[in-house]
Amino acid sequence: LATMVIASVMIAMPPKEFIALMDTARSISKAKLLEAMKEILDEKLDSADDVLDTANSRHEKLLADIEATEKEIEDSKRIEGVLIILNTVGGDVESGLAIAEMIASMKKPTVSLVLGGGHSIGVPMAVSADYSFIVPSATMVIHPVRSNGMFIGVMQSYRNIEKIQDRITGFIASHSHMPQKRIEELMLDTSQLVKDVGTMLEGKEAVKEGLIDEVGGISQSLEKLYELIRQQKCNGNFA
Repeated sequence: LATMVIASVMIAMPPKEFIALMDTARSISKAKLLEAMKEILDEKLDSADDVLDTANSRHEKLLADIEATEKEIEDSKRIEGVLIILNTVGGDVESGLAIAEMIASMKKPTVSLVLGGGHSIGVPMAVSADYSFIVPSATMVIHPVRSNGMFIGVMQSYRNIEKIQDRITGFIASHSHMPQKRIEELMLDTSQLVKDVGTMLEGKEAVKEGLIDEVGGISQSLEKLYELIRQQKCNGNFA
């Protein structure tokens, strides 16, 4: 059987902030990430500013660890494919897109599986793999970009948020079968969520809309990953 990495990625703002990339073939990287996660969960935050400052610093630290782990995956001769398991309520836009771009740029075959939820910035991460799965009971929420704090210049701030939103919808459209216009329609729907704007898609709905490739679980995800590994070997371009 092919050697692979099973990664579990969860992102949420503190105190629930949680990013984990577990490399079963690289115990050192795994230990480093677990130590960072424990530090986040144990840290006491005194104010909203502390929460935001901690979120930014922790995202940067963990992203550096994830980048190092990705390099190990790419360089390793034993690791032939990557399975990404997602269960996230969302979080920092820049960090989420950075992780999604890293997954999308990997040379080795990647498969993603959404368990529980793949909400907000979790959507780009879910579609960034070569092939994506979602279990029937999982959900994915597509909603507009949120921001808080003081705004100096309403129009300038609005245009900036609009550009960020375009980056997200553009990435999703280019890595799924859902047109960008349809993504924006679901994002701005006011009929579904009570306290928010957007759309919640269940497993089969996400596949029907073209956001996710297929409904399935762990076994289907592993089968697909093995298939992609075999295809890459047959094409003679295995990294």
